[in-house]
Amino acid sequence: MVGWLKALCYGAGGMAVVGLAALVALQERLVYVPVLPGIARAYPITPDRLCLIYEDVWLRAADGVRLHSWYGESDGYPSQKGIINDAQAALDHLVERKDIDTSRIVVFGRSLGGAVGAVLAKNNPGKVSALILENTFTSILDMAGIMLPFLRWFIGGSSSKGPKLLNCVVRSPWSTLDIIAEVKQPIIFLSGLQDELVPPSHMRLLYEKAFEHNKNCRFVDFPNGMHMDTWNSGGDRYWRTIQLFLDQYAPEVQSCNTSCKSEIANDDEAEE
Repeated sequence: MVGWLKALCYGAGGMAVVGLAALVALQERLVYVPVLPGIARAYPITPDRLCLIYEDVWLRAADGVRLHSWYGESDGYPSQKGIINDAQAALDHLVERKDIDTSRIVVFGRSLGGAVGAVLAKNNPGKVSALILENTFTSILDMAGIMLPFLRWFIGGSSSKGPKLLNCVVRSPWSTLDIIAEVKQPIIFLSGLQDELVPPSHMRLLYEKAFEHNKNCRFVDFPNGMHMDTWNSGGDRYWRTIQLFLDQYAPEVQSCNTSCKSEIANDDEAEE
């Protein structure tokens, strides 16, 4: 009996050590997945395929890394600090342009992009008009406990009740639940209830946290939405939801009257 218990303890300890080693050594590969296995890094599809006019833009971030406006050609390696710099460089480029209405810049972020978007909106209250988040996590710390369940009691974000002993080894915590409370712009949360990667409860927690400090928040869920296809499975309702949000908070004419707000309210009632 004693030998069995000792073996069990050794086994549990070994799993914890392996999990910790994987977390420390491979965390960037776990968090930042640029392409699916077997697919080239460069992304050959451009907006031209959809008959859209686009511009091939190169930027340089504050840390000196050269960025390509499309996918797969940028220099450097991903990190939380680096990606925040990259997003800031993209926003600064837009603000400096003379061919767009810079008072109507809206940030959209899905999944990890939502974490990036929240930081960008928080850091730029005078440049970003509104924020759209879709299927975003509360933090990478919380996601680590989901992806590696045996570490759940030792790692977690601000909402976690565990001892969080391993938080210090996470280099990209992306603590969106903390950041969202500091975003002053209007926010809409689009949640796919069939999300197979990020628990939908994360989006609800983000909304509730944001709403405590910012009443210009709205939560909309899509019963059939999965992590990456909510935009598709949501159908016309998905696009109408975004359009009404933009009409209210980033209208072409800088005054959204009561009729715009009334239309949003009526749309919510129709959905119920």
